[in-house]
Amino acid sequence: MVAGHATSISLEPIFWDALAAAASEDGLPITALVARIAAERIAVPPPANLASAVRVWLFSRTRPR
Repeated sequence: MVAGHATSISLEPIFWDALAAAASEDGLPITALVARIAAERIAVPPPANLASAVRVWLFSRTRPR
C-alpha cells in the first residue's frame, strides 16, 4: 500500500536489494520509503512511473555530490 492505494512494482533483484539497504539506512520500512519516493515523483510533471522513479532515486542516492 502506497498512500492508501494497493500498488505493485517490478524491479530487478539488485534494485530491491538497494531499496532495502536504503530503507534500513534511513530507519524506514520499504513501504514508507517507496511512499516517499512516490510523493516526490508526482511533484514533478509529468510524473514517471513508480518503478522508474525508484530506480532513478536509487541511482541519484549513490552518485557523489
